[in-house]
Amino acid sequence: MDSHGQNEQQVVWAVVGTDIGPLLLAATREGLVNVVFHATDPVRDKALDRLASRLGSEPVEAPGSPLLAEPIRQVEAYFAGRRRDFELPLDWSLIAGFNRQVLRELAAGVPYGSVVGYGDLAGRVGQPGAAQAVGVAMGSNPLPVVVPCHRVVESDGGIGGFGGGLETKRKLLALEGVLPEPLF
Repeated sequence: MDSHGQNEQQVVWAVVGTDIGPLLLAATREGLVNVVFHATDPVRDKALDRLASRLGSEPVEAPGSPLLAEPIRQVEAYFAGRRRDFELPLDWSLIAGFNRQVLRELAAGVPYGSVVGYGDLAGRVGQPGAAQAVGVAMGSNPLPVVVPCHRVVESDGGIGGFGGGLETKRKLLALEGVLPEPLF
C-alpha cells in the first residue's frame, strides 16, 4: 500500500467567528497551513480553491477535526485576551525562500504587545536594505494573526499596509495594547 495516498495531504478547514470577523483556519497533518481574513462565503470558496490547487487535495470542512481543535481553541483564547502566544505546529508549505525566512523570524522574534519596523525585520534576517521585500513577505503571509504580520509597522510611526485591511490591523494592535501613533 502506498503510504503517500490520499490521506497524506489531507486538508481540513473550519470558519471561526472572531472580533475581526470570520476567520478561515485550514490545517494539514503537519500543522496549521492557512488563516484567511473576512471569510465570507465567496472569500472562503476562493481560498479553498487556492488551497486545493496549491496542496493537491480538496479541503474538507471538519470543525471537529483533531487537526483543528487546538488551533481553534488558541485563536478563540487569543481574541478573548487569554492567550498571548500561539503554540501550534505550522505547515509552511504555502510559502518559501526569503518570505518564509522573514515570517519565521517574525513568528519567533516579535512577541505579543510589541511591534517591529519593516527595515528592522529585514536586518534581522541579514538583508538590511530589504524593507520593501519584507512588506511583500508580510502581504504573502499564509498564516496571519498566528504569524503576527500585524506587528510590522513603518519606522516613521505609520501603521503600514495589511492584507486584512487597516481596520483589522488596528483592531489586532489594540487587542495587544500597542496602537502605534499616529493612527493615520
